[in-house]
Amino acid sequence: MKNKDFNLIVAGVGGQGLVTLLNLVSEAAFSEGLDFKTSELHGLSQRGGSVSVFIRFGKEIFSPIVPKAKANLVIALEEQEALLALEFSSQETIFIINKFQIPTLAENLSSKQIENVLERYKRRSCFLPASDICQKEFSNNVVAGVFLLGYCLGKGLLPLEKKSFEKAIELVLPQKHQALNLKAFELGVASSQKTYVLCNFNPLW
Repeated sequence: MKNKDFNLIVAGVGGQGLVTLLNLVSEAAFSEGLDFKTSELHGLSQRGGSVSVFIRFGKEIFSPIVPKAKANLVIALEEQEALLALEFSSQETIFIINKFQIPTLAENLSSKQIENVLERYKRRSCFLPASDICQKEFSNNVVAGVFLLGYCLGKGLLPLEKKSFEKAIELVLPQKHQALNLKAFELGVASSQKTYVLCNFNPLW
């Protein structure tokens, strides 16, 4: 995989820490000697608007924008935001989705409706209660994104090393936040061995 480009999209809304995840993945890739490019697409974050970040890494990356239908992995920190990544995905793309919603100005879709849309487009998806898990374990759901990074790494969905992410957390985050984020990351890795029922595919891992 390290001789191939890897295309990751993280989708969510303002305030969910998407840029932090972008920096963590970028630092992890850099520490392994990989080239990387990133891009941020911002909506109206003060209104819970959409925010997506593109992260591409590999032997040699020329553009920060994920080509349409070329995403390897989509991590959605908010359920509805997963649908905005559809145009960048294909039937080979895996969607890892936080079963969590933030009220917006538009009418919210139910989890089942979102799942039905992804099934209609034959997208492989898995819904995880990351925010609920982090709130229960740490009394803080802001680290749900870092939890999902750990989960994806544990499932073999991110072609990077665990130690690279641990190092990235120490380099990117302020010291006062490192311990909590390391715990969330480790819990995500451990949770990757559990079975979650809201998966519409048999994982290849």
